[in-house]
Amino acid sequence: MNTTDSHQIPFVPHRPLAGSDHRTLFLAALGGALEFYDFVIYVFFAAVIGQLFFPQSIPDWLRQVQTFGIFAAGYIMRPLGGIIMAHFGDLIGRKRMFTLSVLLMSLPTLLIGLLPTYESLGVAAPVLLLLCRVLQGAAVGGEVPGAWVFVSEHVPQRHIGYACGMLTGGLTLGILLGSLFASALSHHYSHAEIVAYAWRFPFLIGGLFGLLSAFLRRWLHETPVFIEMQRRKSLAAEVPLKTVLRDHGGAVLVSMVLTWTLTAAIVVVILMTPTLLQKRFHIDAATALQANVVATLAQTIGCVVAGLIAGRFGAARTIFVGCLLLGSSYSLMCKQIMVDRSSLMPLYAMAGFFVGAVAAIPVAMIKAFPPVVRFSGISLSYNVAYAVFGGLTPVAVSLMSASNPAAPELYVSVLCIVGALAGYALREAR
Repeated sequence: MNTTDSHQIPFVPHRPLAGSDHRTLFLAALGGALEFYDFVIYVFFAAVIGQLFFPQSIPDWLRQVQTFGIFAAGYIMRPLGGIIMAHFGDLIGRKRMFTLSVLLMSLPTLLIGLLPTYESLGVAAPVLLLLCRVLQGAAVGGEVPGAWVFVSEHVPQRHIGYACGMLTGGLTLGILLGSLFASALSHHYSHAEIVAYAWRFPFLIGGLFGLLSAFLRRWLHETPVFIEMQRRKSLAAEVPLKTVLRDHGGAVLVSMVLTWTLTAAIVVVILMTPTLLQKRFHIDAATALQANVVATLAQTIGCVVAGLIAGRFGAARTIFVGCLLLGSSYSLMCKQIMVDRSSLMPLYAMAGFFVGAVAAIPVAMIKAFPPVVRFSGISLSYNVAYAVFGGLTPVAVSLMSASNPAAPELYVSVLCIVGALAGYALREAR
């Protein structure tokens, strides 16, 4: 079915939210959740994948390096995939790229669930696995900035914060779904059964649901902002990326700094902390993972709340206050559980909730770039910064922890201060 834009809501900046806006937000958040689930589910089964897709004769440490190297390939491809998809998103339309990104994620995910292992296919098995991860990385590089642009250009200006908060909460929910699915699988199947066949289930289910999401996105309309630019013949007259680098370098730089703060919040507080709780504070794995699920759920709620606050009081103020509260709450958690482990759950939930303040960052970036190059500007800033800092943060924090056990909370606190100040440096584009 090829939907037309004849029923599209006109470009009226101050109208109230309509039913079609809520449908757009729901489908965008659902697709984002499924796409992030597809991207992160690999890491939950990395040990099994390493066992199945690499020869048993190599040392275990080398197998682990190769397995996570393939995982990292997805991050490396994010900037290139995002920039290419943003280029066409600024020139031919947001909706086409929005649908393509979830399709480009779903098909490789489904294929991973069907891939023969090293025992059956030899060296071609890890090569095909690498190709699938490269495609997934390109897809997620276009999905996140593309989704922020898509929903923000559908809703009235005063509801952009709410739209970005809902979408960012959906992305977080995808990480939570991956964690819960992996946990459920480990409870219902033995390790031998998971290695034999059950590891394929999360990839097959994720791929199928992703294809369903891509089909549902066909019912969405092009954004009113892009239609208005087409009507006025005001689309980019040159390569959008060239315009971004020449005319919006300051916005790119500050957006990268804000993305660095975002990676500190997500990577350290959400992804690294369960391991930190086990190694540094000697908390058992089950309790650490349970607390992490609670914190991730709190973050999902926090994203929506932060988006609403950003729409009411402004993105800069929300980022400033939210970052300071995040740095304070995470430091308090690490300090308090040294003397009272029973406080872990509520304190980690509070820190997770304030991680949701990162939902105000895309609101600031949306307003920092004019519509004609908005997709390209956000994609370049976000994906390059996330690829660099998202990859270096675990290494940097681990190295610093060797000499100072309090390095994680210090790292988060410093980046929160940097992010709080950077939020005020990002000016709204004319």
